[in-house]
Amino acid sequence: MNEQPADISEHTLSAIEGIGWPAVPGREGASLLAVLFQLEQSQWWPAEKLHAHQLGQIEKLCHFAHQHIPYLSKRLEAAGIGQHKPLSEEAWRELPILTRDELQKSGTKLQCTEPPKGHGRTSQSTTTGSTGKPVSVSRTELSAFYWTAFTLRDHIWRKRDLSATFATIRYDRSARAAYPDGIESDNWGSPAALFRTGPAAKLTITTPVADQGEWLARQNAAYLSTNPSNLGELLRLSEESGVRYPSLREVQTLSEVLDPALRAQCRRLWGIEIADMYSTQETGYIALQCPETENYHVQSECALIEILDGDSTPCQPGEVGRVVVTPLHNFATPLLRYDIGDYAEVGAPCPCGRGLPVLTRIMGRARAMLTLPDGSRSWPLMGGSRFAEIAPVRQYQFVQKSRQAIEARLVVERPLNEQEEEALRERMLARLGHPFEIKLSYVKKIERQAGEKYEEFKSEL
Repeated sequence: MNEQPADISEHTLSAIEGIGWPAVPGREGASLLAVLFQLEQSQWWPAEKLHAHQLGQIEKLCHFAHQHIPYLSKRLEAAGIGQHKPLSEEAWRELPILTRDELQKSGTKLQCTEPPKGHGRTSQSTTTGSTGKPVSVSRTELSAFYWTAFTLRDHIWRKRDLSATFATIRYDRSARAAYPDGIESDNWGSPAALFRTGPAAKLTITTPVADQGEWLARQNAAYLSTNPSNLGELLRLSEESGVRYPSLREVQTLSEVLDPALRAQCRRLWGIEIADMYSTQETGYIALQCPETENYHVQSECALIEILDGDSTPCQPGEVGRVVVTPLHNFATPLLRYDIGDYAEVGAPCPCGRGLPVLTRIMGRARAMLTLPDGSRSWPLMGGSRFAEIAPVRQYQFVQKSRQAIEARLVVERPLNEQEEEALRERMLARLGHPFEIKLSYVKKIERQAGEKYEEFKSEL
């Protein structure tokens, strides 16, 4: 390894393997090194110190929004947050939650045409996610810079060998990453701003899984990034065909809720771990998996994450609440207390010693909750990962049609017999805790939602 710059900590350097430093880092590289050094320190701060720094940054964001965005200035004033007033915890809690529906209807009213000069140019980002509701935000170059910094933190935490090959199977908007070749690159993208990396390859997630497996075998990749549902299909293919990928060292999952059973399956078949992450396109990084446990560490240096119960009271460890996000660095579209529509469970402090807040589970969207006949709601665990033990089920999706009826949409290799159908119903009912009427529907394919998301359970109530 070449000589390292002096302004980055020994702990961070020791976590990076097999990389080459550029002879002289450019301006962006030097800035990234400085931020990585800061992140190395702040991850160990006590939670109180982290939160105090967050409020200081949010105060600047609120003052800017009050001055430049009339739509937000009214909301801020109603909560007692003025342009020149110090921000208190009490005033912040008085600020109304911003819903996805409000963000959609506001159009450009939430956007600032002239963010601070040092934040660079702006660009538009539009996403529908799994809700089908288009959301458009404006983001600055500074926001993109911090995205790169936290991407690097993830690589460092996971001690990834940046000289190896990184393969990605995800949705490709450009339509260029088609089978059989996909797209090849001589570097990993954003980390190349600071380090010399190995090659990268990308294939669109709409490729049939058998072709995905053949493509992946050709890449000799050390790392694979894909959606949990797609990983499940690759693991099933691997179990049925006996094909393995000996070069793989880790799988990175994102965009969907990760079933814990998938971790065990990945260890059993491929002998490697899954590193999950939690982010949204409009807000950026929310949480990264701890490098030492399966906890998720909130990325407090880039966003304030509030997990709130039905009364908008902060949840305590072990409690589940809605996820409310305030990105700290995007002054082009300040999303102040934005309810992204997800639910998560708060965790106790992590044994790793980091002061970053902990989420133990990412629950997913409210529309993916099961409603029982008495009106109560819960998170459905249908046991779908083990359906293949009963019958040749390739893909599945559950749709709650009423408080008594659930449709199970199945993609199967062949028609199922009565015994197999009954065994599947018994498996489902055993996990639901109520004798729902379950109708089995056979379809050729279950399409993903807009973009790349796949919903295992949906409710039409």
